[in-house]
Amino acid sequence: MKALSLAVIPLWWAEIAAAPSRVLATPPAEFTPNIRVGPGGNQYKDSPHFRVYGASDSAANTVLQTLESAYDCFINGQGWRSTGLSFNQENDEGPWYKMNVYDVANLGANTAANTGTDSTAGLSFLNVVTQWMSTPSITVHEFGHAMTYAERYWINQGRTGAWWETVANFVADTFITSDVCAASRAKYNQPSGDTLMNLNKVISDSFQIIVDGSSGTGNYYEAWPFLTYITNNPDNIAGLGMANFPNVWRKYKRNSNETPLHILDQLVSPIKIQTVVDRYWARMAYVDLGHAKAKALYEKQKSQFNYANLDSLGGGAYRVKSARQPRYMGANIIPLRVTGTSISATVTATAPYTASLAIKASNGSVRYVEVVDNKAQASLASGEEASLVVVNTPNTLYLYDPFSLTSDVSRGLDYRVQLTGASV
Repeated sequence: MKALSLAVIPLWWAEIAAAPSRVLATPPAEFTPNIRVGPGGNQYKDSPHFRVYGASDSAANTVLQTLESAYDCFINGQGWRSTGLSFNQENDEGPWYKMNVYDVANLGANTAANTGTDSTAGLSFLNVVTQWMSTPSITVHEFGHAMTYAERYWINQGRTGAWWETVANFVADTFITSDVCAASRAKYNQPSGDTLMNLNKVISDSFQIIVDGSSGTGNYYEAWPFLTYITNNPDNIAGLGMANFPNVWRKYKRNSNETPLHILDQLVSPIKIQTVVDRYWARMAYVDLGHAKAKALYEKQKSQFNYANLDSLGGGAYRVKSARQPRYMGANIIPLRVTGTSISATVTATAPYTASLAIKASNGSVRYVEVVDNKAQASLASGEEASLVVVNTPNTLYLYDPFSLTSDVSRGLDYRVQLTGASV
């Protein structure tokens, strides 16, 4: 799909006061229209939680069903804060307003949709170019932005900025592919679809900072598989999982301008976020995330990925290429050519790191062997394949803005590997 310019996060609101404990109230079956949010209009069609302006009857029906389905999944089903509530409110007692969605002819080159806000009302609205009104990967992506606004505490926090796109694409893919939304899709007659995961970017450029907002080369639209790992939680880490995901907003330290990695570090304590990131990248070696469609896509595309991370020094020794040294919380995924019935890898590095062997059996199951004291060793059964995954996990969590990278997060991890029983 072509690159899209989507929501721009405004930074001009007054800061929101810290909220007390959530007050839960029963919302009405039909929310109240708010004709002052967005440009308004006389041609519209309603559903219980949305109003669509300017669309044909057919297009309005389509987008209303899609958005009601997404609302049912994430807000009714998973307990995310309602987009009908103002982000200026300190409680969840209402009133509740319908979200306005506008069918527009043009938003500029390569822009399919965007998310606008009314800072007085504390409500967001969606602008969607006519040809994309029936495309859930676009409309639910924008709804993901609206839910992030509704959750309030990332607003005006610049170091979360690029993560808004990461979250929105995670929301869209979860809606389209995941069993989490299966009942909601069925309720509103929404089909499942193919994954939006761009594995070529995620794996070939795994050395990049985990969320990188660099113009033209960054990964912030593609980095969302990390959130799939967080919510599917295949390693059963306490504090993670879909039920806990809203805590990335609700437990965010108010007006701290910390990164989402800082709040995740708190959620998984006493485990460190560095361990979580290491396990994510180890599982990305074979896309072992509990996402069947993504794993099938990996099997189809794996020969296309760029794994040229190391230079040979001879005698089974290798050194990471300078241009592909893992940056902050980035990784190298290194498929190994197995030459024996056991393999060992010794890693030496100039800075803190974590690393693992990922070993895939012929039946598709994957096991993991951590590098401990710079070394990992494993016996291999017939038909098993292996990859070494090395991750730049500094002891310090950096306060970094993905749109304005500093030298600490851009600094690569220089390391060497000594292999026996395998080669690169």
